[in-house]
Amino acid sequence: MIREPDCVVIGAGPAGLAAAIEASRAGLSDVLLIERDIELGGILPQCIHDGFGSIVFKETLTGPQYAQKFIDELGRSNVEVMLETMVIDLAPDRTVTAINSTNGIMEIRPGSVVLAMGCRERTRYQILLPGYRPAGVLTAGVAQRYINIEAVMPGRDVVILGSGDIGLIMARRFTLEGAHVEGVYEIQDDTGGLTRNVVQCLHDYDIPLHLSHTITFIHGSNRVEGVTVSAVDDGLRPVEGSDRYVPCDTLMLSVGLIPENELSKRADVKLDPVTGGPVVDESMQTSVDGIFACGNVINVFDLVDYVTRSAQVAGRGAARFVLEGRSRKAPVRVTPGRNLRFVIPQVIHDFDGEIDFYFRVEQPEKSVRYSVLADGERLSGRKAKMVRPPEMIKSSAGPPPGGAVKEITVEVTPSE
Repeated sequence: MIREPDCVVIGAGPAGLAAAIEASRAGLSDVLLIERDIELGGILPQCIHDGFGSIVFKETLTGPQYAQKFIDELGRSNVEVMLETMVIDLAPDRTVTAINSTNGIMEIRPGSVVLAMGCRERTRYQILLPGYRPAGVLTAGVAQRYINIEAVMPGRDVVILGSGDIGLIMARRFTLEGAHVEGVYEIQDDTGGLTRNVVQCLHDYDIPLHLSHTITFIHGSNRVEGVTVSAVDDGLRPVEGSDRYVPCDTLMLSVGLIPENELSKRADVKLDPVTGGPVVDESMQTSVDGIFACGNVINVFDLVDYVTRSAQVAGRGAARFVLEGRSRKAPVRVTPGRNLRFVIPQVIHDFDGEIDFYFRVEQPEKSVRYSVLADGERLSGRKAKMVRPPEMIKSSAGPPPGGAVKEITVEVTPSE
């Protein structure tokens, strides 16, 4: 089976939904949205807590409510949806190979492609967590699905390793369902989640947070019986003599997320070694012509609203590529300046309108100003009381008055 749509969007989570709708709005008449799951929405249906939509919709929504707004809009569009369909290959010439039980193997040759596959959780093996291999060790996202979708309690005496946002939210969720959360252990000296989640999910429920601590052994043959926790030094090495045994029947891991980029690699898309996602320009186009990326594929965002915004840019870019056959100008590099870990987009080809820059700091800092500079001249800037690595910053800037620019720099400096 061979198809030739205008655009294929891979993944129907918050990024894929927004990208497909935006590509249709921008003038494409044949947009195909492919999703491997049985329903639309990605991770959102299991995120029953609120906190979504304050930027996009100016109201506070749960994950299912946020997803439903886009699903309703998708139903009013001309976007075709294929559920329970797995994309198994993507070639540099944009040829997509997909498979499902109805059509078998399909070869799809679209005018443009949007990568919106999201991200996946790190497991115990990716952080080299020692010990036995009993039941009861699971990631935060799996625990969330068990409780919120499957109505199954994974355990009753819980230890949590890592302070990512899903882990913090699940600490509260376990507590609300009657489980005992002994504590959250974080190897770094600061939390890995949003400040609001630390306050609302831990402090408000008297759940202990142990910074500069990690788990050094998992005990139990058939089921988790307990874990050994240890303090760590400045080099993140366990401190001798600080070991403590903590009995539990469940160990939940919230130790980070990884952009899902196997298909990106198949298409020879250039990846950023810092973000783990594709290098993109101002239209979210990757290094391969006609292949765009958005959402947690390019970097793990902390807010779903930012995922949506990046996807809308990618959808418009994918449509423009098909309709206008847009060629790229010589790239201008975007450089992360003082105290910045990375900046998205990493390059700019056409600085002819306002661009959203997303970036994270390397170290927490108080009383700062973050700025976008063109050849040393400030295009935009804003003061902040505090910046933290887990909390992504977004800053928008219009084109420089003179037009031509050699380098864009984004930096965080002490406030004047």
